[in-house]
Amino acid sequence: MTQEIDPRLRLQSVARTFHVLEVIGQAGCPLSLADIARLAEIDKSAAQRIANTLLSLGYLERSTGANGYVPGRRLLERAFDFLRFNPIVERATPLLIELRKTCRERVDFSLFDGNMIVYAVRLQSKRENFYATLIGRRLPAYSSSGGRAMMALMPDDQVDALLQASDLKPFTPRTVYDIAGIKAKIEEARRDGYALAVEESLLGEVVLAAAVKDTAGQPLGAVHIAGSLSEWSPEDFAAKFSPLAMATAHALNH
Repeated sequence: MTQEIDPRLRLQSVARTFHVLEVIGQAGCPLSLADIARLAEIDKSAAQRIANTLLSLGYLERSTGANGYVPGRRLLERAFDFLRFNPIVERATPLLIELRKTCRERVDFSLFDGNMIVYAVRLQSKRENFYATLIGRRLPAYSSSGGRAMMALMPDDQVDALLQASDLKPFTPRTVYDIAGIKAKIEEARRDGYALAVEESLLGEVVLAAAVKDTAGQPLGAVHIAGSLSEWSPEDFAAKFSPLAMATAHALNH
Protein backbone atom coordinates (compact mmCIF):
# COMPACT_ATOMS: atom_id res chain seq x y z
CA MET A 1 0.00 0.00 0.00
CA THR A 2 1.42 3.38 -0.95
CA GLN A 3 1.99 5.89 1.84
CA GLU A 4 2.36 9.66 1.86
CA ILE A 5 5.84 10.87 2.86
CA ASP A 6 7.70 14.16 3.07
CA PRO A 7 8.56 15.04 -0.57
CA ARG A 8 12.07 15.93 0.58
CA LEU A 9 12.63 12.25 1.39
CA ARG A 10 11.61 11.09 -2.09
CA LEU A 11 14.34 10.15 -4.60
CA GLN A 12 13.02 11.02 -8.04
CA SER A 13 15.52 8.70 -9.75
CA VAL A 14 14.16 5.74 -7.77
CA ALA A 15 10.57 6.78 -8.49
CA ARG A 16 11.33 6.99 -12.23
CA THR A 17 12.94 3.55 -12.16
CA PHE A 18 9.91 1.93 -10.55
CA HIS A 19 7.62 3.82 -12.92
CA VAL A 20 9.48 2.22 -15.83
CA LEU A 21 8.92 -1.22 -14.29
CA GLU A 22 5.22 -0.41 -13.90
CA VAL A 23 4.67 0.76 -17.47
CA ILE A 24 6.43 -2.33 -18.84
CA GLY A 25 4.31 -4.60 -16.64
CA GLN A 26 1.08 -2.83 -17.56
CA ALA A 27 1.80 -2.94 -21.29
CA GLY A 28 1.29 -6.71 -21.58
CA CYS A 29 3.81 -6.89 -24.46
CA PRO A 30 7.52 -6.18 -25.00
CA LEU A 31 8.40 -2.49 -25.10
CA SER A 32 11.18 -0.81 -27.06
CA LEU A 33 13.22 2.02 -25.55
CA ALA A 34 11.10 4.47 -27.55
CA ASP A 35 7.93 2.90 -26.12
CA ILE A 36 9.32 3.08 -22.58
CA ALA A 37 10.30 6.73 -22.99
CA ARG A 38 6.86 7.63 -24.34
CA LEU A 39 4.82 5.73 -21.74
CA ALA A 40 6.98 6.71 -18.77
CA GLU A 41 7.17 10.31 -20.02
CA ILE A 42 10.97 10.45 -19.87
CA ASP A 43 13.57 11.09 -22.58
CA LYS A 44 15.08 8.20 -24.52
CA SER A 45 18.49 8.59 -22.89
CA ALA A 46 16.95 8.17 -19.42
CA ALA A 47 14.89 5.23 -20.65
CA GLN A 48 18.05 3.57 -21.98
CA ARG A 49 19.97 4.03 -18.72
CA ILE A 50 17.12 2.82 -16.53
CA ALA A 51 16.27 -0.16 -18.76
CA ASN A 52 19.87 -1.33 -18.96
CA THR A 53 20.38 -0.94 -15.21
CA LEU A 54 17.30 -3.08 -14.56
CA LEU A 55 18.47 -5.53 -17.22
CA SER A 56 21.84 -5.92 -15.49
CA LEU A 57 20.10 -6.59 -12.16
CA GLY A 58 17.66 -9.15 -13.59
CA TYR A 59 14.53 -7.07 -13.08
CA LEU A 60 14.11 -6.74 -16.86
CA GLU A 61 14.85 -9.25 -19.61
CA ARG A 62 15.08 -9.07 -23.37
CA SER A 63 11.97 -10.56 -24.93
CA THR A 64 12.32 -13.79 -26.89
CA GLY A 65 11.91 -13.22 -30.61
CA ALA A 66 11.04 -9.54 -30.26
CA ASN A 67 12.96 -6.33 -29.96
CA GLY A 68 11.95 -5.13 -26.55
CA TYR A 69 12.02 -5.47 -22.77
CA VAL A 70 9.79 -7.56 -20.48
CA PRO A 71 9.69 -8.03 -16.68
CA GLY A 72 12.54 -10.20 -15.38
CA ARG A 73 12.52 -13.29 -13.20
CA ARG A 74 14.18 -11.43 -10.35
CA LEU A 75 10.83 -9.77 -9.66
CA LEU A 76 9.48 -13.15 -8.54
CA GLU A 77 11.96 -13.12 -5.66
CA ARG A 78 10.53 -9.85 -4.39
CA ALA A 79 7.00 -11.29 -4.56
CA PHE A 80 8.29 -14.27 -2.57
CA ASP A 81 9.79 -11.89 0.00
CA PHE A 82 6.51 -10.03 0.42
CA LEU A 83 4.49 -13.21 0.90
CA ARG A 84 6.84 -14.81 3.42
CA PHE A 85 7.00 -11.62 5.50
CA ASN A 86 3.22 -11.09 5.54
CA PRO A 87 1.69 -12.66 8.70
CA ILE A 88 -1.91 -12.68 7.46
CA VAL A 89 -0.90 -14.54 4.28
CA GLU A 90 1.01 -17.07 6.39
CA ARG A 91 -1.98 -17.58 8.69
CA ALA A 92 -4.45 -17.73 5.82
CA THR A 93 -2.72 -20.29 3.62
CA PRO A 94 -3.44 -23.50 5.60
CA LEU A 95 -7.06 -22.44 6.16
CA LEU A 96 -7.47 -21.71 2.45
CA ILE A 97 -6.04 -25.12 1.54
CA GLU A 98 -8.63 -26.77 3.76
CA LEU A 99 -11.37 -24.57 2.30
CA ARG A 100 -10.29 -25.59 -1.20
CA LYS A 101 -10.51 -29.28 -0.26
CA THR A 102 -14.00 -28.76 1.12
CA CYS A 103 -15.58 -26.66 -1.61
CA ARG A 104 -13.63 -28.03 -4.63
CA GLU A 105 -13.85 -24.64 -6.32
CA ARG A 106 -11.21 -21.94 -6.80
CA VAL A 107 -10.23 -20.24 -3.55
CA ASP A 108 -8.40 -16.91 -3.42
CA PHE A 109 -7.18 -14.51 -0.78
CA SER A 110 -6.85 -10.80 -1.57
CA LEU A 111 -5.38 -7.85 0.28
CA PHE A 112 -6.77 -4.32 0.39
CA ASP A 113 -4.54 -1.76 -1.36
CA GLY A 114 -6.01 1.73 -1.52
CA ASN A 115 -8.89 1.59 -3.97
CA MET A 116 -7.75 -1.78 -5.34
CA ILE A 117 -7.46 -5.37 -4.21
CA VAL A 118 -4.43 -7.53 -5.00
CA TYR A 119 -4.52 -11.33 -4.99
CA ALA A 120 -1.90 -12.89 -2.68
CA VAL A 121 -3.05 -16.55 -2.69
CA ARG A 122 -4.81 -18.39 -5.52
CA LEU A 123 -5.73 -22.07 -5.29
CA GLN A 124 -6.93 -23.47 -8.60
CA SER A 125 -10.01 -25.51 -9.43
CA LYS A 126 -10.76 -27.86 -12.30
CA ARG A 127 -11.23 -25.07 -14.85
CA GLU A 128 -9.32 -21.84 -15.09
CA ASN A 129 -8.78 -18.61 -16.92
CA PHE A 130 -5.01 -18.06 -17.02
CA TYR A 131 -5.07 -14.63 -15.37
CA ALA A 132 -7.37 -15.93 -12.65
CA THR A 133 -4.61 -18.29 -11.46
CA LEU A 134 -1.86 -15.70 -10.94
CA ILE A 135 -0.94 -13.94 -7.71
CA GLY A 136 -0.39 -10.21 -7.96
CA ARG A 137 -3.41 -9.55 -10.14
CA ARG A 138 -5.08 -6.30 -9.16
CA LEU A 139 -8.74 -5.39 -9.51
CA PRO A 140 -10.64 -2.25 -8.54
CA ALA A 141 -12.32 -2.70 -5.19
CA TYR A 142 -15.64 -1.35 -6.51
CA SER A 143 -16.03 -4.13 -9.10
CA SER A 144 -14.88 -7.16 -7.10
CA SER A 145 -16.64 -9.22 -4.46
CA GLY A 146 -13.61 -8.99 -2.17
CA GLY A 147 -13.38 -5.23 -2.53
CA ARG A 148 -17.06 -4.74 -1.78
CA ALA A 149 -16.88 -7.09 1.21
CA MET A 150 -14.02 -5.00 2.61
CA MET A 151 -15.74 -1.70 1.78
CA ALA A 152 -18.76 -2.95 3.74
CA LEU A 153 -16.61 -2.64 6.89
CA MET A 154 -15.84 1.01 6.17
CA PRO A 155 -17.93 4.06 7.14
CA ASP A 156 -19.79 5.79 4.32
CA ASP A 157 -17.41 8.74 4.10
CA GLN A 158 -14.46 6.41 3.50
CA VAL A 159 -16.46 4.53 0.87
CA ASP A 160 -17.29 7.83 -0.86
CA ALA A 161 -13.62 8.86 -0.86
CA LEU A 162 -12.56 5.50 -2.27
CA LEU A 163 -15.12 5.68 -5.07
CA GLN A 164 -14.07 9.24 -5.88
CA ALA A 165 -10.49 8.01 -6.26
CA SER A 166 -11.54 5.16 -8.59
CA ASP A 167 -11.81 5.12 -12.36
CA LEU A 168 -15.31 3.69 -12.59
CA LYS A 169 -15.65 1.63 -15.76
CA PRO A 170 -17.04 -1.77 -16.80
CA PHE A 171 -14.86 -4.85 -17.33
CA THR A 172 -17.70 -6.96 -18.72
CA PRO A 173 -21.26 -6.08 -19.82
CA ARG A 174 -22.41 -7.10 -16.33
CA THR A 175 -20.03 -4.98 -14.24
CA VAL A 176 -21.88 -2.74 -11.78
CA TYR A 177 -19.95 0.53 -11.97
CA ASP A 178 -22.41 3.34 -11.23
CA ILE A 179 -22.19 4.89 -7.76
CA ALA A 180 -25.74 3.99 -6.73
CA GLY A 181 -25.35 0.39 -7.90
CA ILE A 182 -22.01 -0.06 -6.12
CA LYS A 183 -23.40 1.34 -2.88
CA ALA A 184 -26.37 -1.01 -3.13
CA LYS A 185 -23.96 -3.94 -3.47
CA ILE A 186 -22.02 -2.73 -0.43
CA GLU A 187 -25.25 -2.54 1.59
CA GLU A 188 -26.03 -6.13 0.56
CA ALA A 189 -22.61 -7.17 1.84
CA ARG A 190 -23.22 -5.39 5.16
CA ARG A 191 -26.56 -7.18 5.50
CA ASP A 192 -25.43 -10.65 4.41
CA GLY A 193 -21.85 -10.79 5.70
CA TYR A 194 -20.45 -11.50 2.24
CA ALA A 195 -20.43 -9.94 -1.23
CA LEU A 196 -21.45 -11.62 -4.48
CA ALA A 197 -20.32 -10.71 -8.00
CA VAL A 198 -21.77 -12.37 -11.09
CA GLU A 199 -19.75 -12.08 -14.33
CA GLU A 200 -18.37 -8.68 -13.28
CA SER A 201 -14.69 -9.46 -13.90
CA LEU A 202 -14.90 -12.63 -16.02
CA LEU A 203 -17.87 -13.82 -18.07
CA GLY A 204 -19.28 -17.13 -16.88
CA GLU A 205 -17.88 -16.72 -13.36
CA VAL A 206 -19.64 -16.22 -10.03
CA VAL A 207 -17.53 -15.13 -7.04
CA LEU A 208 -18.38 -14.50 -3.41
CA ALA A 209 -16.11 -13.08 -0.74
CA ALA A 210 -16.06 -12.46 3.00
CA ALA A 211 -13.84 -9.80 4.56
CA VAL A 212 -11.08 -10.33 7.11
CA LYS A 213 -10.67 -7.49 9.62
CA ASP A 214 -8.20 -6.37 12.25
CA THR A 215 -8.91 -5.73 15.94
CA ALA A 216 -10.18 -2.23 15.12
CA GLY A 217 -12.64 -3.63 12.59
CA GLN A 218 -10.70 -2.30 9.59
CA PRO A 219 -10.44 -4.48 6.47
CA LEU A 220 -7.24 -6.48 5.96
CA GLY A 221 -8.22 -8.81 3.14
CA ALA A 222 -10.91 -11.12 1.83
CA VAL A 223 -11.53 -14.83 1.30
CA HIS A 224 -12.95 -15.55 -2.17
CA ILE A 225 -14.65 -18.63 -3.62
CA ALA A 226 -15.21 -18.68 -7.39
CA GLY A 227 -17.32 -21.03 -9.52
CA SER A 228 -18.79 -21.42 -12.98
CA LEU A 229 -22.30 -20.38 -13.99
CA SER A 230 -22.41 -23.50 -16.15
CA GLU A 231 -22.56 -25.50 -12.90
CA TRP A 232 -24.19 -23.13 -10.41
CA SER A 233 -26.93 -20.57 -10.24
CA PRO A 234 -25.82 -17.51 -8.24
CA GLU A 235 -28.42 -18.31 -5.57
CA ASP A 236 -27.32 -21.93 -5.11
CA PHE A 237 -23.64 -20.96 -5.15
CA ALA A 238 -24.17 -18.32 -2.45
CA ALA A 239 -26.30 -20.64 -0.31
CA LYS A 240 -23.70 -23.42 -0.36
CA PHE A 241 -20.44 -21.50 -0.10
CA SER A 242 -21.10 -18.23 1.73
CA PRO A 243 -21.10 -19.94 5.18
CA LEU A 244 -17.73 -21.54 4.36
CA ALA A 245 -16.17 -18.25 3.22
CA MET A 246 -17.50 -16.38 6.25
CA ALA A 247 -16.27 -19.07 8.66
CA THR A 248 -12.79 -18.97 7.15
CA ALA A 249 -12.70 -15.17 7.25
CA HIS A 250 -13.89 -15.19 10.87
CA ALA A 251 -11.05 -17.58 11.78
CA LEU A 252 -8.57 -15.08 10.33
CA ASN A 253 -9.94 -11.96 12.02
CA HIS A 254 -7.35 -10.33 14.29
